[in-house]
Amino acid sequence: MKKVSIALAVVVVIALGYSGWLYTGHNATSFASGSTVALEDYKAANPTGVPAELADKDLVTRGEYLSHAADCQACHTEPGGTPFAGGFAFNMPFGTIYSTNITPDKETGIGNYTDAQFLNAVHKGVRANGENLYPAMPYTSYTLMTDGDALAIKAYLFSLAPVSSPAKVSNLKWPFNQRGMLPLWNVMFNSGERFRPNTGQSPEWNRGAYLAEAMGHCGECHTPRNVAYAVNNHRKFAGTLTAGWHAYNITGDKESGIGDWDEASLFSYLHTGHAEGHGGAAGPMGEASDNSLTFLTEGDIHALVTYVRSVPARNSDLPEKVKTPASASHKEGDAVAGLDGVRGEKIFAGACMSCHEWTGVSPVTHYATLTNVRAVNDPSGTNVAQTVVNGVDRQTPQGRIYMPAFGEGYSDDDIAAVSNYVTARFGAKGATLTGKDVADLRNQASQKKAATKEAPNG
Repeated sequence: MKKVSIALAVVVVIALGYSGWLYTGHNATSFASGSTVALEDYKAANPTGVPAELADKDLVTRGEYLSHAADCQACHTEPGGTPFAGGFAFNMPFGTIYSTNITPDKETGIGNYTDAQFLNAVHKGVRANGENLYPAMPYTSYTLMTDGDALAIKAYLFSLAPVSSPAKVSNLKWPFNQRGMLPLWNVMFNSGERFRPNTGQSPEWNRGAYLAEAMGHCGECHTPRNVAYAVNNHRKFAGTLTAGWHAYNITGDKESGIGDWDEASLFSYLHTGHAEGHGGAAGPMGEASDNSLTFLTEGDIHALVTYVRSVPARNSDLPEKVKTPASASHKEGDAVAGLDGVRGEKIFAGACMSCHEWTGVSPVTHYATLTNVRAVNDPSGTNVAQTVVNGVDRQTPQGRIYMPAFGEGYSDDDIAAVSNYVTARFGAKGATLTGKDVADLRNQASQKKAATKEAPNG
């Protein structure tokens, strides 16, 4: 019976892989005009490595910068845990995967990894013991990273204090728990190629492409996936649901993307995690901002802006734009929240109004202003509900951004009601969340604890 199950699993992955290959069709930067060449044949400034102002720094310092660019810490640190010690839960439709310990501990981390073994993990998703990593580790993006940059990151990780943190047990449904199928998946979806600069694009564009694709792996969150859960670049950066949060459309579409953002707004959002008139980062994007993007030089942020703005516009169904401003008096706005309006209004009045005001324009800080914020204009209400549940606690270059988490003090029905009220009052269209919807969102985003033991994982 076991052999039959494995055979069936192989057939499933081949079928999914083939259909996914037909559906995906091209690599991450094939949308751009011009020809690509091997890095050694590129005559302009090298788009890889660290920016010029760090070029004379030691290997560990360069590796630290590149580890931020690759956003290693966010995924390899569980909430409240030691940085890089693993245990972060990826809650997916088919189960939960836990990240690994990448400190130099020789028993539970990567302290025994050779350079070749580290490169295999980064580029091919293969652990030192020969087991395949699940692609929650974004090796299909990291495969574009140069050997030198990957080994600089290794040097930085090996400079850290080793932490004993045994692996947590991943829990996946069949057939996704069949690790032996991953080599077939990789044949379809991991190019195994290093980054190739585009001679038809500017040096700044190429630098931005390297940072976005090989390092920051933006598409892993912002690009929808195909039936085999591989990134579908036909809908590149068009937005999707990731870990219970909406990773929004960041293409140039003016209605649902960032086509109406000016250069300064996009720069501010990437550099600080907030843009006036557009809102701030929270959830996974907040983690990416705090652990990765805020550490990048202004030149690298400008390169990212150049690259992201070149991606072709793709329409999506969220978020809509606000059509009318919120009324100055809550009495005038009582009818906007639908069936659960009274409950949502009462919760807003008691827990939210002092910071956000009835107009949605905060008297406390512009970070708390609700009008024109993408999450508030998202009629699904997903990110509003997640923000209410989890709160916001971020340290930005401009200081701390804090909103308390209400997830333990309010029921799922309460959170649904206030989220519906906020999106209706301050956004383009009110959400229709139920308590069950909020419970499902909690489960997708929660970082569940698990008993630690030696076991294969992500």
